[in-house]
Amino acid sequence: MVVAIAFTLAALGILLFAEQRERAGLQRVSKVAASMGFLATAWAAGALEHDFGRTMFAALLACAVGDACLLSRARAWFLAGLVAFALGHLGYTLAFAERGLALGTAVPVGIALVLPAWVVWRVLGPHVPADMRVPVLGYIGIITAMVACAWSCEGGDATWWIRVGATAFYASDLSVARDTFVRRAFVNRMWGLPAYYGAQLVLAVASGR
Repeated sequence: MVVAIAFTLAALGILLFAEQRERAGLQRVSKVAASMGFLATAWAAGALEHDFGRTMFAALLACAVGDACLLSRARAWFLAGLVAFALGHLGYTLAFAERGLALGTAVPVGIALVLPAWVVWRVLGPHVPADMRVPVLGYIGIITAMVACAWSCEGGDATWWIRVGATAFYASDLSVARDTFVRRAFVNRMWGLPAYYGAQLVLAVASGR
């Protein structure tokens, strides 16, 4: 597992270099490599040995597909990536539910997360094309539900891994949204990519616990 984590982090470093230098070919190769790295981490952690881990692995796989879709800037591929990541979030939500949710915590946490979701939409809304407003709003709702479930998950040894990973994933999606709809700039990816791959690595480790 340590080798897989190191491989992912090395690929992430190359990806950041490629993004900063705008080297498209290297961006594609390093991004796919980093995504394969977090899948390998989950496999090495023992994710495929139990139901919770298998559901988590399916969610990680959906995210890896989303990464591949976002290699293109075309609108159709972006929407395909949005669907893939939404499926990834739904997979994580299902996995957390399988582990057990404290409903007394899930409801107030979910309500508390409505405010940041509203703020995100207030910032993004004016920049989102009309034909993408419904998909983006739906995505915000799905990731908000995922984080609420993460923070109410009774996951035993995996509890804090789940909470940290889900929260970092939420943060990384903000960088993607800003880069896509508000202003494309390397600074978005400079912090968003580490947050994303860090989140997936943390969740990959959690999948084996």
